[in-house]
Amino acid sequence: MIPDDVRQRLNQAHALGDYTPLLSLIPYAGLIGIVCERQGDDLLFRLPASPDNVGNPLLPAIHGGVIAGFMELSAALYLLIYSESASIPKIIDFSIDYLRAGHLRDTYAQCQLWRQGRRITNVAITAWQADRDVPIATARAHFKIEPEKPLK
Repeated sequence: MIPDDVRQRLNQAHALGDYTPLLSLIPYAGLIGIVCERQGDDLLFRLPASPDNVGNPLLPAIHGGVIAGFMELSAALYLLIYSESASIPKIIDFSIDYLRAGHLRDTYAQCQLWRQGRRITNVAITAWQADRDVPIATARAHFKIEPEKPLK
């Protein structure tokens, strides 16, 4: 079950379009600085440029683990916000393809629900920086969800 305080913040976030109170429940989101913004009916996740997230100071480039964590957390939040699961989605599998270096600038991610079954969902995540058509990474994630109503 989704705890009552999380459900309350989720409902409040939907009503106001402000997901900051929901993100404040996740320490890692605060650590790397994730921001979630509504764009029409969709969500856009942003990882602001931060020297704390740099893995290669010579380029400088964002650490690959930070990019993966950002994308995985974006997918989990996307499901939490849009799925009708009775519980918080639990990650089963995550696979990422790094396409180019993530330089020290704002990074964006957008999620797409490929398939939602009764217990498993499949989400595609794309991350980019300056140009949406030039992704720095793509990923696929599978999550376990619990249906809102019991299955027969």
